[in-house]
Amino acid sequence: MFKILMYLFENYMDGSVALNADQDTIIGELEMAGFNRGEIGMAFDWLDGLNRVQESVQASPALMTQYALRHYTSEEQVKLGLEGIGFLLYLQQLSILDSMTREIVIDRLMALDHRDIDLGGIKWVVLIALFNQPDKKSALSLLQDMILSEAFDVLH
Repeated sequence: MFKILMYLFENYMDGSVALNADQDTIIGELEMAGFNRGEIGMAFDWLDGLNRVQESVQASPALMTQYALRHYTSEEQVKLGLEGIGFLLYLQQLSILDSMTREIVIDRLMALDHRDIDLGGIKWVVLIALFNQPDKKSALSLLQDMILSEAFDVLH
Protein backbone atom coordinates (compact mmCIF):
# COMPACT_ATOMS: atom_id res chain seq x y z
CA MET A 1 0.00 0.00 0.00
CA PHE A 2 2.81 2.43 0.84
CA LYS A 3 4.26 2.18 -2.66
CA ILE A 4 0.84 3.07 -4.06
CA LEU A 5 0.66 6.16 -1.84
CA MET A 6 4.09 7.25 -3.04
CA TYR A 7 3.05 6.65 -6.66
CA LEU A 8 -0.15 8.66 -6.19
CA PHE A 9 1.70 11.48 -4.46
CA GLU A 10 4.29 11.73 -7.21
CA ASN A 11 1.84 11.48 -10.12
CA TYR A 12 -1.59 12.75 -9.17
CA MET A 13 -1.72 15.05 -6.18
CA ASP A 14 -2.29 18.66 -7.01
CA GLY A 15 -2.56 20.84 -3.90
CA SER A 16 -4.74 18.48 -1.90
CA VAL A 17 -5.40 14.82 -1.37
CA ALA A 18 -8.23 15.11 -3.87
CA LEU A 19 -6.68 13.38 -6.85
CA ASN A 20 -6.76 15.35 -10.08
CA ALA A 21 -8.17 12.52 -12.24
CA ASP A 22 -11.20 10.29 -11.91
CA GLN A 23 -10.83 7.31 -9.60
CA ASP A 24 -11.57 4.64 -12.24
CA THR A 25 -8.79 5.99 -14.47
CA ILE A 26 -6.35 6.03 -11.56
CA ILE A 27 -7.31 2.50 -10.49
CA GLY A 28 -6.82 1.27 -14.06
CA GLU A 29 -3.40 2.88 -14.28
CA LEU A 30 -2.37 1.48 -10.90
CA GLU A 31 -3.44 -2.01 -11.97
CA MET A 32 -1.47 -1.66 -15.21
CA ALA A 33 1.54 -0.60 -13.11
CA GLY A 34 1.27 -3.93 -11.26
CA PHE A 35 -0.58 -3.01 -8.07
CA ASN A 36 -3.41 -5.27 -6.95
CA ARG A 37 -6.94 -4.00 -6.43
CA GLY A 38 -6.97 -4.80 -2.69
CA GLU A 39 -3.91 -2.66 -2.01
CA ILE A 40 -5.28 0.09 -4.23
CA GLY A 41 -8.48 0.13 -2.18
CA MET A 42 -6.47 0.30 1.04
CA ALA A 43 -4.49 3.27 -0.32
CA PHE A 44 -7.67 5.16 -1.21
CA ASP A 45 -9.08 4.35 2.25
CA TRP A 46 -5.85 5.71 3.79
CA LEU A 47 -6.23 8.96 1.84
CA ASP A 48 -9.89 9.24 2.90
CA GLY A 49 -8.71 8.72 6.49
CA LEU A 50 -6.23 11.56 6.03
CA ASN A 51 -9.06 13.90 5.10
CA ARG A 52 -11.21 12.71 8.03
CA VAL A 53 -8.49 13.04 10.68
CA GLN A 54 -7.47 16.43 9.35
CA GLU A 55 -11.06 17.70 9.64
CA SER A 56 -11.37 16.20 13.12
CA VAL A 57 -8.13 17.70 14.42
CA GLN A 58 -8.88 21.10 12.93
CA ALA A 59 -12.34 21.08 14.52
CA SER A 60 -10.82 21.03 18.02
CA PRO A 61 -7.71 23.28 17.91
CA ALA A 62 -8.12 24.35 21.55
CA LEU A 63 -7.09 20.85 22.63
CA MET A 64 -3.65 21.24 21.06
CA THR A 65 -1.51 24.11 22.14
CA GLN A 66 2.16 24.55 21.35
CA TYR A 67 2.91 23.78 25.00
CA ALA A 68 1.10 20.43 25.04
CA LEU A 69 3.27 17.44 25.84
CA ARG A 70 2.77 14.36 23.64
CA HIS A 71 2.89 10.94 25.28
CA TYR A 72 3.22 8.08 22.82
CA THR A 73 1.28 4.87 23.39
CA SER A 74 3.22 1.62 23.52
CA GLU A 75 1.86 0.72 20.06
CA GLU A 76 3.07 4.05 18.67
CA GLN A 77 6.48 3.57 20.29
CA VAL A 78 6.88 0.15 18.69
CA LYS A 79 5.67 1.21 15.26
CA LEU A 80 7.54 4.53 15.05
CA GLY A 81 10.64 3.58 17.03
CA LEU A 82 12.89 5.99 18.88
CA GLU A 83 14.34 7.35 15.65
CA GLY A 84 10.88 8.14 14.25
CA ILE A 85 9.63 9.75 17.45
CA GLY A 86 12.84 11.76 17.66
CA PHE A 87 12.42 12.88 14.06
CA LEU A 88 8.86 14.07 14.69
CA LEU A 89 10.07 16.01 17.75
CA TYR A 90 12.88 17.50 15.67
CA LEU A 91 10.37 18.64 13.03
CA GLN A 92 8.29 20.27 15.75
CA GLN A 93 11.32 22.07 17.15
CA LEU A 94 12.04 23.41 13.66
CA SER A 95 8.38 24.52 13.38
CA ILE A 96 7.88 22.28 10.37
CA LEU A 97 5.20 20.40 12.32
CA ASP A 98 2.79 21.97 14.75
CA SER A 99 0.88 19.89 17.30
CA MET A 100 -2.15 19.47 15.01
CA THR A 101 -0.12 18.34 12.01
CA ARG A 102 1.92 16.03 14.24
CA GLU A 103 -1.29 14.30 15.33
CA ILE A 104 -2.40 13.92 11.72
CA VAL A 105 0.99 12.40 10.83
CA ILE A 106 0.91 9.99 13.79
CA ASP A 107 -2.63 8.88 12.96
CA ARG A 108 -1.72 8.19 9.33
CA LEU A 109 1.51 6.40 10.29
CA MET A 110 -0.45 4.15 12.62
CA ALA A 111 -2.94 3.45 9.80
CA LEU A 112 -0.20 2.05 7.54
CA ASP A 113 -0.12 -1.71 7.16
CA HIS A 114 3.51 -2.05 8.27
CA ARG A 115 4.46 -3.25 11.74
CA ASP A 116 7.25 -0.70 12.01
CA ILE A 117 7.94 2.31 9.85
CA ASP A 118 11.41 3.44 8.80
CA LEU A 119 12.52 7.05 8.72
CA GLY A 120 12.00 7.29 4.97
CA GLY A 121 8.37 6.22 5.37
CA ILE A 122 7.84 8.79 8.10
CA LYS A 123 9.24 11.51 5.84
CA TRP A 124 6.82 10.52 3.06
CA VAL A 125 3.81 10.64 5.39
CA VAL A 126 4.90 14.05 6.71
CA LEU A 127 5.25 15.30 3.12
CA ILE A 128 1.77 14.05 2.22
CA ALA A 129 0.25 15.57 5.37
CA LEU A 130 1.92 18.95 4.80
CA PHE A 131 1.07 18.92 1.11
CA ASN A 132 -2.60 18.48 2.00
CA GLN A 133 -2.65 21.67 4.09
CA PRO A 134 -2.51 24.90 2.07
CA ASP A 135 -1.37 26.93 5.10
CA LYS A 136 1.68 24.69 5.55
CA LYS A 137 3.42 25.42 2.24
CA SER A 138 6.44 27.06 3.92
CA ALA A 139 6.83 24.06 6.26
CA LEU A 140 6.54 21.75 3.26
CA SER A 141 9.26 23.71 1.48
CA LEU A 142 11.56 23.49 4.52
CA LEU A 143 11.07 19.73 4.77
CA GLN A 144 11.69 19.25 1.04
CA ASP A 145 14.88 21.31 1.31
CA MET A 146 16.01 19.24 4.30
CA ILE A 147 15.37 15.95 2.50
CA LEU A 148 17.11 17.14 -0.65
CA SER A 149 20.15 18.38 1.26
CA GLU A 150 20.42 15.00 3.01
CA ALA A 151 20.24 13.27 -0.38
CA PHE A 152 23.04 15.43 -1.75
CA ASP A 153 25.17 14.79 1.37
CA VAL A 154 24.91 11.06 0.63
CA LEU A 155 26.03 11.62 -2.96
CA HIS A 156 29.18 13.50 -1.94
